[in-house]
Amino acid sequence: MTPINREWAISKLKNFLEVASISFVPDPPGAIGFSGWKLNNPKSDVQAASQIIEHVLDRVLPAWRKADWKEPKRQPYWREREAATRAIAQLEAEQELADNLGSGAPQLDASTMHPWVWGSVQGLWGSGHYREAVGAAARAINAQAQAKLGRRDLSEWKLLGDAFTLKPAEHGRPRLRLGVDDGGETYKNRHDGAAAFARGVYSAIRNPIAHEHGDELEENEALEQLAAFSILAKWIADATVETAP
Repeated sequence: MTPINREWAISKLKNFLEVASISFVPDPPGAIGFSGWKLNNPKSDVQAASQIIEHVLDRVLPAWRKADWKEPKRQPYWREREAATRAIAQLEAEQELADNLGSGAPQLDASTMHPWVWGSVQGLWGSGHYREAVGAAARAINAQAQAKLGRRDLSEWKLLGDAFTLKPAEHGRPRLRLGVDDGGETYKNRHDGAAAFARGVYSAIRNPIAHEHGDELEENEALEQLAAFSILAKWIADATVETAP
């Protein structure tokens, strides 16, 4: 279900309250018990406005049609007007809370990412150099992987693709192992996936940053890219090194 457009809904509800406004009609002279309320606008206009706001009310106050509200005497469309007033208050409160407290959705925090990532980009991040920060994280992970594997002949995704392969380790070509080989499909998938993921982040994120001179990244976009490298960093750091006998 798509989010409700609060401003539009509030506008429609307020318009309905204007169209469905009522006036008190007192008892005629010399009569008692004939007083009541009348619509200020043609009933057809009120019906048309009501047709729209009922859909709004169904979204905002799903139980409005059967809510236990005190019914005022002789007031046409009282339930719709009562519900509209309540719905406006709720929608305005939700907007106020969202504006002042945020949406409540989880937020990415770069400081909680893997130390290889955040430790290499803090200074750049603080000065707003987001594009260069992502590149620095990629370089840092490559350096850590080379150090862990003791290799300088390969780098980036080529190094990690060779390290995560399930082929036995060879002299000069150690492997990274994510857990114990139990012969299951999950073990194979983890290594195939890690190798493919490494190729993806270096080819689609690192290479454009290194070889293209584009505009500065938006902070959110850079955070997402750092998060991708943080996942890769954790896999490399947690993996054990398998060497040839």
